[in-house]
Amino acid sequence: MNFDLPYLPQRASKPRTNGLTMMMDKGLSIRQVKDFIETAGELTDMVKFGFGTSIISPNLAEKIKLYQNANIDVYLGGTLFEAFIARDKFDEYQRMLYKYNINTVEVSDGSIEISHTEKCNYISKLNKNFKVLSEVGSKDANKLIPPYKWIELMQKELDAGSWKVIAEAREGGNVGIYRGSGEVRSDLIEEILTKIDNDQIIWESPQKTQQVWFIKLMGSNVNLGNIAFNEVIPLECLRLGLRGDTFFDHLPK
Repeated sequence: MNFDLPYLPQRASKPRTNGLTMMMDKGLSIRQVKDFIETAGELTDMVKFGFGTSIISPNLAEKIKLYQNANIDVYLGGTLFEAFIARDKFDEYQRMLYKYNINTVEVSDGSIEISHTEKCNYISKLNKNFKVLSEVGSKDANKLIPPYKWIELMQKELDAGSWKVIAEAREGGNVGIYRGSGEVRSDLIEEILTKIDNDQIIWESPQKTQQVWFIKLMGSNVNLGNIAFNEVIPLECLRLGLRGDTFFDHLPK
């Protein structure tokens, strides 16, 4: 903080276990990464190299090291995990993680069809050597998962060893926990929260209206993901009540 202002909500310092902000890197340059770390590194807990971008992103090893030196966890998109699994290359996937000194991994099945037992087995195996995030939900907008099933899948993945579960929304915020218009499926979220602790979930929320909705429901320290690199500071302002959408949420009545 550059100066003091009363009635701001308490935000923990890194490393945090809640109130996480996950930024999606979809191909930033080294220069952009350095600029991002200078301006928003302290506000960012995790960076995901979106979908399969890590295969073709130049200077990958240097980027990973820059983020990690700034105390930002780095992991590769779940789609990349699925691309390896679809080719029966699980062992090669693990070797690649070691090669790049990556200690966090995302397990998802949003694109491929595998049994949930198999998915949980991957979580259990990876949990022995990595911090595991697992994503629940489909990237297919026509595949609607009922609330009881979301709860069941999330709980089983947490039991299998996931550190956090990620609620699927894609980078556009128009599937999974959202309708095609981007509107939050509020009944789904509220039912999930009757059984799964909010702190155990990272809610993908690339759109500002979605971020506002979650902050108003669960407070400043809700875990939010798929944030664009130029939206991390604006998101922190939402968390702190320093934008019009949340301005009166922390002021005395």
